[in-house]
Amino acid sequence: MAIQQEHSMVIDRPIEEVFAFVTDPNNDPLWQSTSLETEQTSEGAVDVGGTFRNTSKLLGRRIESTYEVTENEPPRRQCVRITSGPIPGEGCYLFEHVDGGSTRFIQTFEAEVGGFFRLAEPLVGRAIRRQMEADMGTVKDLLESRQEEGG
Repeated sequence: MAIQQEHSMVIDRPIEEVFAFVTDPNNDPLWQSTSLETEQTSEGAVDVGGTFRNTSKLLGRRIESTYEVTENEPPRRQCVRITSGPIPGEGCYLFEHVDGGSTRFIQTFEAEVGGFFRLAEPLVGRAIRRQMEADMGTVKDLLESRQEEGG
């Protein structure tokens, strides 16, 4: 059984700024509550075909995953496919202009749960949902506080 999630939030920042922040893997630990580290394993800019290794913590377990960028259309869309790890899947970040210079940030994720996590699939689904909701709030707070500070 697959886990499917979609969350969106309006962030009071320009679309280019939200896209640049969210799609920079160096920022993952700043706004993704489970992400401990993301490292690019391919050469060049973050673009289609770029590969990464991510270390996260989920349900108290440290997990290693690798992923590849499958779509990159700045500042509208970036999608990735998780190519190894206990929760293989695909996800997209979508960005839409909102009147007044704000951005609607939409995060989608679909995965098949494997290994240890298959035994706890309903728990994993709830944990991922809570994590995505919290992370959306974190990125909103981070980017909007930059505006207030004049950044």
